[in-house]
Amino acid sequence: MSRRDPNELRAKLLDHGVSLLMQQGYHGVGLQQLVQSAGVPKGSFYNYFESKEAFGAEVVTHYIDPFIRQLDGHLQKREVKAADALRAYFDELIAETERRDFKGGCLLGNLMGEIGDTSELCRTSLREAVHRYRDKLREGISRAQEEGGFRKDLDAKEMADLTVDLWQGALLRMKIERNVRPLVQFCDFLFQAYFKA
Repeated sequence: MSRRDPNELRAKLLDHGVSLLMQQGYHGVGLQQLVQSAGVPKGSFYNYFESKEAFGAEVVTHYIDPFIRQLDGHLQKREVKAADALRAYFDELIAETERRDFKGGCLLGNLMGEIGDTSELCRTSLREAVHRYRDKLREGISRAQEEGGFRKDLDAKEMADLTVDLWQGALLRMKIERNVRPLVQFCDFLFQAYFKA
């Protein structure tokens, strides 16, 4: 009988954690439900994570990594102008949100609202994830400025912060409107108007 790869079990717990936390929130998910969902013995959970709080902090990193890779993939296409790459990235996110029937929003935004001021460990993890994401956006915005697509009178970091903040707000609005219109308005306002050179 072969033993399962410990990294595979850990990743499985994190994958199920992302899914459950998106659906039910941090406080709505119990460890028993998590391990049952992942098909992992409860005792195994503590081989990988010190506590539910530590697990939540790691779920945040596990969640944001694919978004940063996806954004980087768009920005690595040097034949595409950075402003167009940024718009294409957000258009992909909008299409995915529509496929999910407007459910979930962004796990970072959800957790910021739920536990951002009650768990120092999770708050730190959320802040680091947002900063990493912001910094990748800043790369694209800075390149778009160099290419002449975006205005240069604003700081790229401040523009990236604004992008993150407006996107989070648009996602929240999308959830109650059950429509991608707030997300499309976000893209049109930033990339076709306010940021445009």
